[in-house]
Amino acid sequence: MTKDHLILASGSPRRRQLLELIGIAFEVIPAEVEEAPRAGEDPSAFASRAAREKALEVARRMPGQPVLGADTVVEVDSEILGKPGSAEVAANMLRRLSGRPHLVHTALALVVGNTCQQVIDTALVQFIDLTDEIIQWYVATGEPMDKAGAYAIQGLGGLLVARVEGSPHTVVGLPVHRLPELFAEHDLDFWSELES
Repeated sequence: MTKDHLILASGSPRRRQLLELIGIAFEVIPAEVEEAPRAGEDPSAFASRAAREKALEVARRMPGQPVLGADTVVEVDSEILGKPGSAEVAANMLRRLSGRPHLVHTALALVVGNTCQQVIDTALVQFIDLTDEIIQWYVATGEPMDKAGAYAIQGLGGLLVARVEGSPHTVVGLPVHRLPELFAEHDLDFWSELES
């Protein structure tokens, strides 16, 4: 991959920051795909399909370039909590998460040439008990509005989280510890791609 830099098929600033942190060369070209679960689609299956579709869509536009797609899904009671479309929806999502655990699935898809390889990582997140005052305060910050499940663990939403089982990076949206495995699926040495 040395002559071809990685393309991140996501406009997420959090994913961009994590790739910058580990020192891998990349550029951002957001995918143009509809992100909607199919009727009866399992949350983790939806995350995997969405990550694959994003990677493949950008790979078609940028032939020959390696493309990384990602998708993060919050699951509670076997249902997907997407990005809230209003403050009221955000508050309702937070009430559902209050004082209980939920799952966060982040799927990665890497397209190299004509091959797409995938991994999915899941973390369990336990919320503190949220009062109406806490929910109103957090929604008023505006942070929940473009986040799956209506919170950002790496931001003010971290105040709502009691514990995480699994990688916090999975909750943020890019399980970096799974990248070496994903690269190896394409016979690529992830560690040699890092900038020294």
